[in-house]
Amino acid sequence: MAPNPTQVNPQKSVIRRRLSFFLKLLLSATALFFVFRKIDAQEALQTFLQANPVYLVLAFFAFNLSKIAAGWRFKAYLKALGIHISNRYNIELLYLGMFYNLFLPGSISGDGYKVYLLKQQFDVKTKQLIGATLLDRLSGLALLLIMAGGFLLFSSFVSGIPYFNTAIVVLMVAVLPVFYLFTKLLFPQLVSAFGVTTFWSFWVQAGQVLTAVLLLISIGVEAYYLDYLTLFMISSVVAVLPFTIGGVGARELVFLYGFQYLKIQQETAITFTLLFFLSTALSSLLGLFVSIKKTTESS
Repeated sequence: MAPNPTQVNPQKSVIRRRLSFFLKLLLSATALFFVFRKIDAQEALQTFLQANPVYLVLAFFAFNLSKIAAGWRFKAYLKALGIHISNRYNIELLYLGMFYNLFLPGSISGDGYKVYLLKQQFDVKTKQLIGATLLDRLSGLALLLIMAGGFLLFSSFVSGIPYFNTAIVVLMVAVLPVFYLFTKLLFPQLVSAFGVTTFWSFWVQAGQVLTAVLLLISIGVEAYYLDYLTLFMISSVVAVLPFTIGGVGARELVFLYGFQYLKIQQETAITFTLLFFLSTALSSLLGLFVSIKKTTESS
C-alpha cells in the first residue's frame, strides 16, 4: 500500500490544515471578485481567448524547466545531508510536491509529503529535512528579491522617496550575505550547498522570467516588458506568502494596483496573471500521474 499522507499528522492537525485551505480559498475568491469588479472582465476574457497557443505551449515548457531547476536545487540540499537520490526520483518528488501544494492542501502540504517520503527511506532527522525544504524556499526567495529589485530600478516606476534607488541597491546587495549568515547560524550542516543552490535559484527565476515574457508575447504585449516583469516579480514575492491558493488573487491584486504606477494596461495585466496560474496548475497536474503510478506500483 502507498503511504497515506493523512497519517503523518494527528486528526486535529488535519482539521487545522483543512480549515487553513478553506480560508485560503475564501481569500483567493474574495480577491478575484474584487479584481474583476474593478476591470473590464469582458475585455480581459477576450484577451485570454485570443492568446497565441504556440507561445502558451512554449511558456508551459519554460515554466517546467524552471521547476526542474528547483528540483536540482532541492537535490543539492539533500546531498549536503548525505541523502543521494536518483534524478528520476528527484523529479517525481518535485511534481508530487507541486500537486499536493496546489490541489490537496487540505491534508498535507507538498513539502510535508516530501519530508514524509524521504524520512521513510533515509536515516536522517526530520528537523534536517524540514531545514532543507525551508532553505530551498528561502533560496528561491532571495534570488527573487534581487531580480525584483533589478527590474524595479529599470522600470518606469517613479518614486518621490529620497534615496529610493540607493536603498533598493543596498537591499539587493545585502540579500545573499544575510541569507548565508542565516544558513550558517541555523543550519550549518547545509551551508556547504549555498553556492550550488544559489546557482540553481538563479536559473529557477530566469525560467520564471522567460515564462512571463512568453505569456506576454502570447497576448500581444509589445512594449513595457520591464514594467510587466517588475510587477510579476513583486507579485511572486507576495504569492510566496501562504495566504492564498497558488498565489491566486494575490498576484491579481498586485497588478490591479501596480498598473497605476507603471505604464501597463490593466485588463492585459490581469489576463497575464491568470495565464501564469494556468501554466502552474497544468504543470502541477503532472504530479497526479506520478501519484497514480506510485500507487499502482505499490499495490
